[in-house]
Amino acid sequence: MNKDELALRQAIVDQCRRMNAIGINQGTSGNISARFGERLLITPSAVPYDEMTPEMIASMPIGGGSGTWEGPRNPSSEWRFHLDIARARPDVGAIVHTHAIYCTTLAIARMPIPAVHYMIAAFGGKDIRCASYATFGTEALSKAVLQAMEGRNACLMANHGMIAAGEDLERAMWLAVELETLARQYFNTLQIGGPVLLSEAEIAEAARTFGSYGMQLSARRAAAKLRAPRTREAGG
Repeated sequence: MNKDELALRQAIVDQCRRMNAIGINQGTSGNISARFGERLLITPSAVPYDEMTPEMIASMPIGGGSGTWEGPRNPSSEWRFHLDIARARPDVGAIVHTHAIYCTTLAIARMPIPAVHYMIAAFGGKDIRCASYATFGTEALSKAVLQAMEGRNACLMANHGMIAAGEDLERAMWLAVELETLARQYFNTLQIGGPVLLSEAEIAEAARTFGSYGMQLSARRAAAKLRAPRTREAGG
């Protein structure tokens, strides 16, 4: 294992702990994956995050046979939609799945999130769709998720939770937090008579602004990496 893979594995562990600490997930119900070359690194099944180590992260071939993996622990029971998203979306570098309270509440009601706030433009469209229900870990669920995420970077999952996908792990986690924020805002407006929705033109204008913001963010990330101190390679 080279230093880059080890660093990504550690980042996955760190983000798992973070998503519970900030309240967008509970227990071991969520899972995270990240692309590393031609493989997908994914959290193991049923391991408490405070006990998880980088070596426990499972590794799956993106282009190989479905369900094959390497590692000391089984991959998350939700590996199928992680793998299928990675295969269908080369633009996606990381995927975050949580049972965030407000997202899951709306998903239980099977309610998509409409254009309640301009931040919805960060997800690639005018709404956040809710994927139809299917049993967790199944091919049927994976197909429903892929359909709901067509042209989008996130979706709700009926009676289940939510998924956010980004170009890298940092972006995917940022979107996951923003998605739960949107869900909470929408839920709260429903208590006071309902939201006033933005128009498609207003969302399109926000999306154009986000395009330049995204380039600035990518530049800052690249600069930060160049400034980061070099570390010795761990492992072999």
